[in-house]
Amino acid sequence: MEPLVRSLTILGSDLSLWLLMLAAVPLGMLFGAIPGLGGKLGIVMSIPLVFGMDAVHGSVFLVAMHAVVHTGGSIPSILLGIPGTGPDAATVCDGYPMAQKGEAGRAIGASLAASAVGGVFGALFLAVLIPVVQPTVLAFGPAEFFALALLGITFIGSVSGRDLHKGLLVGAFGLMLSFIGSEAQTGVQRFSMGQPFLWDGVEVTIVMLAVFAVPEALALAGEGRVMQQPPDAGGYAMADLWEGIVDVARHWWLTLRTSFIGAVIGLVPGLGGDVASWVCYGHAVQSSKTPERFGHGAVEGVIGPEAANNSKEGGALLPTLFFGIPGSSGMAVMLGAFVILGIQPGPEMAREHLDLVWVLIWTLVVSNILAAAMFLAIGRWVVLAVHVRAGLLVPFVLLMTCTGVLLAASHWQNLGLLVGLAALGFGFKRCDWPRAPLAIGLVLGPVMELSLHQSLTIWGPGFLLRPIAGMLLLATLATVVLSVRYKGRIRATP
Repeated sequence: MEPLVRSLTILGSDLSLWLLMLAAVPLGMLFGAIPGLGGKLGIVMSIPLVFGMDAVHGSVFLVAMHAVVHTGGSIPSILLGIPGTGPDAATVCDGYPMAQKGEAGRAIGASLAASAVGGVFGALFLAVLIPVVQPTVLAFGPAEFFALALLGITFIGSVSGRDLHKGLLVGAFGLMLSFIGSEAQTGVQRFSMGQPFLWDGVEVTIVMLAVFAVPEALALAGEGRVMQQPPDAGGYAMADLWEGIVDVARHWWLTLRTSFIGAVIGLVPGLGGDVASWVCYGHAVQSSKTPERFGHGAVEGVIGPEAANNSKEGGALLPTLFFGIPGSSGMAVMLGAFVILGIQPGPEMAREHLDLVWVLIWTLVVSNILAAAMFLAIGRWVVLAVHVRAGLLVPFVLLMTCTGVLLAASHWQNLGLLVGLAALGFGFKRCDWPRAPLAIGLVLGPVMELSLHQSLTIWGPGFLLRPIAGMLLLATLATVVLSVRYKGRIRATP
């Protein structure tokens, strides 16, 4: 209780901390809104700004900025069909169709509210787990990683709509893409065709941009417009923003469930935001009574991944601070920034610097609320971006996509990879094949392969009998049964 009181005293007596949060929040949203930048680059570029600050002020600025990156990333995902960051690709599946139907404001409102709730939930999750942090983090090993990844893979059936066989084929292709590069155990090159730029595998951001952004841009160019002109742009947009917020309240149980799932996935080092967003998108589809609406503009398809994107930051901060084990790739960069500021993550944080931990928890809460409030103030004008003529919008989208590819992976050959995968993605769109399964297979493939190798090496086939892994496998079986029952109902529907 004493560290909590000290943290409140620090925040209440130092106005500069609040000013730092006010500066960091719009900067973080900007890094999220520009495809290819993201939180990792934001932290790296902010290190010179915080260099020389004391530990409290520097860490507050970095955490506030990083906490709202995915809130900003939802903006291009919904308005342009371009995922601002890798985890925001799941938002494209339903957010962009909503914008095409004239519901951009509603989608953005739902995204902001879900992000704010998820961010606050993640902070509270971190606060609650402080007393039991060690056994919670150490309970997950390779066997549990494999079981969790397998559970995520089963969501391919849920997001495939009526065409299960198409979804399975696309998901299998995503798994194949995930195997490109060095094999985790032996270092042997697979499917890299002697090209050095493929030795480290295919960058997830490139695939997301190619499969989701470019096909949508080409489709817009063919249509010659973005969507219907609004009858009253100002009031129309603000009314839709509030409608999206009400949607989050209406689906409060889904919001809380996906926030919890995202926080738990963030807690487990090595999984990250891509896994959290796609697993929660699959869960939203799986738990819906009308899953056929997903992919065509279901607001639940925005709420699920957006709540998970922000809640996982609270979970990821926990192993980063208390064990020096980054909970995500962004937290890996944050870990280095903490060291530069003189913060030494590890068990000592729980014994000697718990007041700083509580300050960062409050920073997560305040920054997520600030991000939603700031955007609500300007959202009615930002939503008008969807009414720009496609002839003006498409070149900008393609330029941003190419820039994002070069920022995500500096090899120029990745532009050729972008073109090839974009052609495939455009074919998927034209032939009405689901694209979400490809993302699920690509993101979860490496996690599942590596954890399977490690589990067999340590325990042999008996790893399936470990308690947590067993419970996750039972959840996987239940998911498959529910999916098969749903497909049976679909086939019986005339």
